[in-house]
Amino acid sequence: MIDNKEHETLTGTVERVVYQNEENGYAVVEIETEQGEPETVFGIMPMIGEGEQITVYGQYVNSPKYGRQFKAESYEKHLPKTEATIIKYLSSGSIKGIGPAMARKIVGKFGVETFDVIENNPEWLAEISGISESRAEKIGKDFREQNGLRSVMLFCGDFFSPSVSVRAFKRWGSSAVEIIRSNPYVLCEDDIGVSFEGADKAAAAIGLASDCKERLYAGILYVLSHNANQNGHTYLPEDKLIKATAAMLGVGEHKVEEALETLSKTGACVREKTDGRKCVYLKKYHDAETHVCSKLRTLEDKSIVIEEGNLRRAIDIAELEENIKYAPMQRKAIEQAVNSGIMVLTGGPGTGKTTVIRAVTRIVARIGLKYALAAPTGRAAKRMSEATSQEAKTIHRLLEVVYTSGEKQQFTKNRNNLLTEDYIIIDEASMIDILLMDALLDAIKPGAKLILIGDADQLPSVGAGNVLADIIASDTVNTVHLTEIFRQARESRIVTNAHMINNGEYPDLDNKSNDFFFLKRQSEEDTAETIVQLCKTRLPKKFGPEILDSLQVITPTRMSCCGVEALNIRLQSALNPPSPYKKEKKAHGVTFREGDKVMQIKNNYDITWEKNGAQGVGIYNGDIGKIIKVNNPAECLTIDFDDRITEYDFSLLDELEHAYAVTVHKSQGSEYKTVIIPSFRFSPRLLTRNLLYTAVTRAQKMVIMVGDAQTVNDMVDNNRHALRYTSLRQRLEDFR
Repeated sequence: MIDNKEHETLTGTVERVVYQNEENGYAVVEIETEQGEPETVFGIMPMIGEGEQITVYGQYVNSPKYGRQFKAESYEKHLPKTEATIIKYLSSGSIKGIGPAMARKIVGKFGVETFDVIENNPEWLAEISGISESRAEKIGKDFREQNGLRSVMLFCGDFFSPSVSVRAFKRWGSSAVEIIRSNPYVLCEDDIGVSFEGADKAAAAIGLASDCKERLYAGILYVLSHNANQNGHTYLPEDKLIKATAAMLGVGEHKVEEALETLSKTGACVREKTDGRKCVYLKKYHDAETHVCSKLRTLEDKSIVIEEGNLRRAIDIAELEENIKYAPMQRKAIEQAVNSGIMVLTGGPGTGKTTVIRAVTRIVARIGLKYALAAPTGRAAKRMSEATSQEAKTIHRLLEVVYTSGEKQQFTKNRNNLLTEDYIIIDEASMIDILLMDALLDAIKPGAKLILIGDADQLPSVGAGNVLADIIASDTVNTVHLTEIFRQARESRIVTNAHMINNGEYPDLDNKSNDFFFLKRQSEEDTAETIVQLCKTRLPKKFGPEILDSLQVITPTRMSCCGVEALNIRLQSALNPPSPYKKEKKAHGVTFREGDKVMQIKNNYDITWEKNGAQGVGIYNGDIGKIIKVNNPAECLTIDFDDRITEYDFSLLDELEHAYAVTVHKSQGSEYKTVIIPSFRFSPRLLTRNLLYTAVTRAQKMVIMVGDAQTVNDMVDNNRHALRYTSLRQRLEDFR
């Protein structure tokens, strides 16, 4: 809550609403204070209207363009009490269906009791000429909604930001206060976005006991959800879940056991034995793994097979048309891809996976069947399009995702509205989490075929599950692993070093020619400074300034001198320093400046964008763009995400971070012409072979590693994979 003793206070009547954003509640208003002084106030003030009396807490700020203004940190609404101010309020359009003339009629009949009538007896409004019964009902509904939001803001103001109040009200309407008061932990749900710690503080302030059932239930669900989102687990062993929850909540394990028993009976979570061990799932992950297993087997069982001789002739024709001779394993991959209900094609860089895709699409088209190309991310889909010279979509776009403000994503394509394609070809399949895989399989028609293409040796998906690795490990699906590196690819030391790393061999760091370079440095500080100089002067001087458009620094960690956070500060200062010609905005300790390279760090399904005159919606976790305009008066940024132009209200800046440097995990599915990788002593948890392999394979033309050679070797030696609790492999094996 805003401490009123530490902030200035203004009380007055809203004379004019200068600007209002209905989506996030940001507004600029002119008020007349109790002392009769005019003031301009700006900030998050949802559903504010002319004629309203407000008390605002905040401080004065000076704008070079607009002069002295009052920045609202929080505020309270008070309904006007006199007939004159009630008429002004109703005339402002705050309540839809009432204009100035009608406002005077209503107040003329009901006087200072007008608001009581509108809220509690709106049908009385129909006594006034020009107001029908349906219109009266609508006026009452709109007014109650405004009062409901006001109540939510007043109730939540002690604990949460106004934006949380807006999201809660959109979710639960006028019942929000009652719902939150009875159980603040409902605010932890995804579409509200309050942390468990935040909800816990509110619950303690309200007076809920530390061992109350609401807190126990929420604690269990939080531990399961946190481990799914952060560690990729679709379930947790029951003993580990109970211990972790009890420790977090500071209660006895028997209390958690009792609460878990209730949650399993209500269906909120599922208890099941996996590999002979008692395990607990959030229901959505249990359902997803179960359905994925079932649908994969169905696809295989209902697959239609093309006669062997006809298929061989089709491959021969494809060779002639492509002017190529397929290697034996490529030919096998093409045959299995065309004839298997579900098939996995895996292999490292330069092994000809794209050649197989092109052959399959050519053959499928020749026999008159339809196919679709897709990938998990926009960047991966773009690469797939460039490699195959055919349209590729994101999986979300393929499934025709739709979003409604305040709601979770929904796919138009599903079991009730199936995809029409006969072949679904998915690239970068290692990035697919279990929920997305479930949605994809849900929309594939019986008899269609699914081809999953990916590099199983890269990092697993960011989301929960280990889908591609589990499918391959189950040995229940036709899988072709391409290993031969073709001549042109062998000329690239990026490719040869990547395969050496993947095979447990040390990469050649001494060769200073071609496309893979290692710059030895003695310390992390020297490493970081060298990376800055490479980006600022050395590479632009040698290859031209345009190299920066296709260059990416990729680092294993966020922390330390060579982590994402420190490198982004250094690189912003070097590549996009402050300038009187560049506007900027400071938010949550970060300065966003025109020209900055930024990344979206969470899925936002509500952001609209425009590309070449066409409109779309949704900016996703990992999307990288460039700030092209900072508009401080309008409180927004204009950002270009690969030609998708969108505006970000300042209230959304916590969803952005600089992207001069990104983590290896965030780089998955993307390729960059030039990649710079710091090599230094960071967390042992990150010193792994597959992380190094993933980083190196992000580069198309050039890799520059900077730092300590022994660290590179140590990563190659460490083939440890982070444990993920998933059950898809076991389910597929049991099904067989």
